[in-house]
Amino acid sequence: MQDQHAPLVWRDGEVPVSARFDDPYFSLEDGLAETRHVFLAGNDLPARFRDGFHIAELGFGTGLNLLATLRAWRAAGVQGRLCYTSFEAFPMASQDMRRAQARFAELDEVAAELAPHWQGRAQEIHLPDLHFTLIAGDARETLTHWQGLADAWFLDGFAPARNPEMWQPDLMAEVARHTVPGGTAATYTAAGHVRRGLTAAGFSVSRVAGYGRKRHMTRAILDRS
Repeated sequence: MQDQHAPLVWRDGEVPVSARFDDPYFSLEDGLAETRHVFLAGNDLPARFRDGFHIAELGFGTGLNLLATLRAWRAAGVQGRLCYTSFEAFPMASQDMRRAQARFAELDEVAAELAPHWQGRAQEIHLPDLHFTLIAGDARETLTHWQGLADAWFLDGFAPARNPEMWQPDLMAEVARHTVPGGTAATYTAAGHVRRGLTAAGFSVSRVAGYGRKRHMTRAILDRS
């Protein structure tokens, strides 16, 4: 299967919106603040960081979550390497990714460091403090074959109503199968069928305060048994 670039439109001051799913890639209010609230705080990060900590993600999008996480890793002064694996069906073209990332001046330094690496397709990046892998293709197929185990999951597909394939119970079961005992997952959505799918997969699920206009989000911890 060849990688297909994500078709985009741009809205409200350089916010990329998926033409395929008619959904923005990040909050129109403040995408970076949303990432920090939902995915970092939602997984108790950076407090849990340690050498070799492995984050896995459904929906790489603009790379904003990676940039924010790597910046948090460095700010925390963690010794060692962060592992980050992301699954993306439609990788964004490299020039579009850089354009979207430019919205967040606070991440300029990290974005500039990673910019030469973007290929807009499946790839790996090796830095002294980062091992990043982008796996292109339908996560319902690619995750099944992945050999890794994540300490934390960023579940960041497009909204369940627009992109239901990313939130099916079978895929949530694969997420659980690729999570260490006691590992966590977080997502901006609090849709009932998503929470039920995570629960059925073996996670203890809680609905907590969301970011901005979203009243609730979901946090989950994989049972250790």
